[in-house]
Amino acid sequence: MIDIRKIKEDPQKVIELFARKEKDASEEVAKILELDELRRTLIQKTESMKSEQNKVSKQIPAMKKAGEDVAPVFAKMKELANEIKNIEAELEKVEIEYRNYMLSLPNLPDEDLLGGGKENNQEIRLFGEPHKFDFEPKNHVDLCTDLGLIDYPRGTKLSGSGFWIYRGWGARLEWALLNYFVDTHIADGYELVLVPHMLSYECGLTAGQFPKFAEDVYWLETAEDERRRFMLPTAETALVALHRDEILTEADLPRKYISYTPCFRREAGSYRADERGMVRGHQFNKVEMVQFTKPEDSDAAFEELVKKAENLVSGLGFHFRTVKLAAGDCSASMARTYDIEIHIPSMNGYKEVSSVSNARDYQARRGNMRFRRDDTGKIELMHTLNGSGLATSRILPAVVEQNQRADGSIVVPEVLRKYLGGVEIITKEMKSKF
Repeated sequence: MIDIRKIKEDPQKVIELFARKEKDASEEVAKILELDELRRTLIQKTESMKSEQNKVSKQIPAMKKAGEDVAPVFAKMKELANEIKNIEAELEKVEIEYRNYMLSLPNLPDEDLLGGGKENNQEIRLFGEPHKFDFEPKNHVDLCTDLGLIDYPRGTKLSGSGFWIYRGWGARLEWALLNYFVDTHIADGYELVLVPHMLSYECGLTAGQFPKFAEDVYWLETAEDERRRFMLPTAETALVALHRDEILTEADLPRKYISYTPCFRREAGSYRADERGMVRGHQFNKVEMVQFTKPEDSDAAFEELVKKAENLVSGLGFHFRTVKLAAGDCSASMARTYDIEIHIPSMNGYKEVSSVSNARDYQARRGNMRFRRDDTGKIELMHTLNGSGLATSRILPAVVEQNQRADGSIVVPEVLRKYLGGVEIITKEMKSKF
């Protein structure tokens, strides 16, 4: 959630910032201000009545001792108690409506972001040159099929469209990528966390995906007495909820976590010719980075995460670019996002393999995640940041396409060879028997 004080102090500025995210929030802002005023009025009214109730209750023993008739006082107290009960019931309804409106608002974009969508994204760094071939290159679907790395038909047979199976050296190459990512992060001081793949509603709420995007995930059918769970769409959804309802010390921060998980998305596979294979799917593998920081440290943490993602991609020898997203292209929960996009030859363009984002205190407020200042004892909200480090479903296609040779074999990037027993080239002769 965003801070209600920002809305109250300058509602027009908030509306203008939301407009950069291509959202007209004028009605929501007006309604939130109305509900906030009403809830404060009701709270003040109940507190005043309870104060009167306590004051009179203290007078009753003295009245009894003096022989005064207390029946009228009891009647008044009963009437006051009923009135308090009615106001509290109204307050509860107002609080629920107020909270629902606040939860439905996206995060405010950082003020340096351009407004609008993808058309206003800015390329801020470019690395290397596009790969050039002296032969007619193949696309990754044909390469993976010819080398026996991916079994697309059997993936569809098992689970339908949007699924695939890694086989033989394809499975080992996928595992090598994940090991490369994890080892690099651990060397950089990140803690490896293996999280559940089934999460509670509160995790999605904290991450900012719920309630608005609750139908974008896969929900599990459960018995009436069981907790409702969903399959995680990204490890971020679990990691950012690790410290929900906790107060850390200032010395505890920053907390730096990584997690490997499969990710499950309801996003339908694209029918575009250049997005065949594993570029879009319902399940893919990813290593996720998450940081919890003090507010004054979150900008530096963001740059650290961006650099880490860039270094991973650079280590694989890719040509890629770093793009600063316009406000409207940032996800609902994020204040700013940079994408790392690699060049995949057969797609004639760039595809995102990592998004690094700063949520500021948006997720922390939703999850009540705080820390205590060492010198003052003051309790403040943490900042949360996340980044893909990395997702493999577009990395592997880029590996096979950019490293293919004229005979249809592929050269294994040097950083991956130690995970493949020193193998440098994957050839058709190494193909598994299907």
